[in-house]
Amino acid sequence: MYLITGAAGFIGSALVAHLNALGEDRLILVDDFLNYPAKAPNLTGKQYLQTVERDDLFRVWDREQWHLKGVYHLGARTDTAEPSKPLFDRLNLNYTKEVWNRCTELKIPLIYASSGATYGLGEHGYKDDDALAEILVPLNEYGRSKNDFDRWVLTQIDTPPHYYGLKFFNVYGPNENHKGRMASVIWHTFNQVQKTGAMKLFRSHNPDYADGHQRRDFIYVKDLVAVNYWLMTELPSPNGLYNLGTGRSRTFLDLATATFAAMDRPPDISFIDTPADIRDKYQYFTEADMAKLRRAGYDRPFMTLEEGVNDYVKIYLMTGEYW
Repeated sequence: MYLITGAAGFIGSALVAHLNALGEDRLILVDDFLNYPAKAPNLTGKQYLQTVERDDLFRVWDREQWHLKGVYHLGARTDTAEPSKPLFDRLNLNYTKEVWNRCTELKIPLIYASSGATYGLGEHGYKDDDALAEILVPLNEYGRSKNDFDRWVLTQIDTPPHYYGLKFFNVYGPNENHKGRMASVIWHTFNQVQKTGAMKLFRSHNPDYADGHQRRDFIYVKDLVAVNYWLMTELPSPNGLYNLGTGRSRTFLDLATATFAAMDRPPDISFIDTPADIRDKYQYFTEADMAKLRRAGYDRPFMTLEEGVNDYVKIYLMTGEYW
């Protein structure tokens, strides 16, 4: 039996789909279901034991005394434009500490979502060395809250029997329809092209990068959840922080062009100014150093950007299907 927080969200529901495909249906799903009904389609047709409201989790956990094989803590406030430090401290830092403490006390393996946003401008590189967490300078409250928890974890003497803090880079794929502004550029490109035949990308405000040549490490959600499951089932992997990207950065122009190709449309791409509220907190380059995960034994290839975009567009966006 596994417990998954953020289970109705983008990555959480994709993990449920992956587990169901492997025959795992004894799942406890935790989310803020009442306040976010737009996420409900993500769980349609999926198999699980019960759902629990996020704010009720610890009370219900004490009452039910589940016998858990592991906890996937994927729930978080992820809006990078949200400025409220108290909000992020409550949802991303203190709530996660309570999950950690339960897993430590009950000796339950824990995987939790950190973020590539912890690396800030990348001035210290993108290596998932545990010691680096102390000097990283994230660009927003979301990244700061994730890094604060990573730093706290690394000071703990008592830990879950196995734990992995996964620094997710730019994840895209099915079940992100509810995310709106925070959905991937592929989702936005598909919908803009459907409406107008064209796509507007953010203009570069950094002289080192041409328009559309901002680079990120984009990882398909199917690859990401496969790593999550592998780590949980290959528990001898060393505890600590792990990057989770592909190890190869690509441009937003590549991303949009691949989306047009998957839609069998000629590319029509122009540029608009990056919104002022995120302009000074914008990462122009990210690329995950994946050596640590490879050393731990994960040897499966990741989909190329073109493979992932083609799968996402043709199987899900063009059909309206969820995973």
